Amino acid sequence: MAARTFSGWVARARKFKLEAHALFLACRDARTPWYAKAVAALVVGYAFSPIDLIPDPIPVLGHLDDVLLVPLGVWLAARLIPAEVMAECRARVADRQQTRPRTRWVVVASIIVIWVAAAGLVIFWLYKVFSN
Repeated sequence: MAARTFSGWVARARKFKLEAHALFLACRDARTPWYAKAVAALVVGYAFSPIDLIPDPIPVLGHLDDVLLVPLGVWLAARLIPAEVMAECRARVADRQQTRPRTRWVVVASIIVIWVAAAGLVIFWLYKVFSN
């Protein structure tokens, strides 16, 4: 029973990863409206970000954003994007998974650089505020 439940979660996680990648591709499509691009970019950025809105060590609430907010954001972004664009992007993702299943390290590195720069700015600001 436990193995079957675990494999179900693994399948859902893979499907979510493919859906997030399709959203990323839809953001780059010219047929996607600007507001859908904004929502999709926020959701994809948050989903792949190493920093959570609510830290995971906080009991129950820490995982609430991962379990509720991210899937709801993916659902909302997918609903805002035209159906034919999402279908095309999902097909492209499925095709890429067959031919080239590798991680885009540029995306991962840029997210890490953004968070490190933001942390550096906060530390610099705190230093300026409290050093006087």
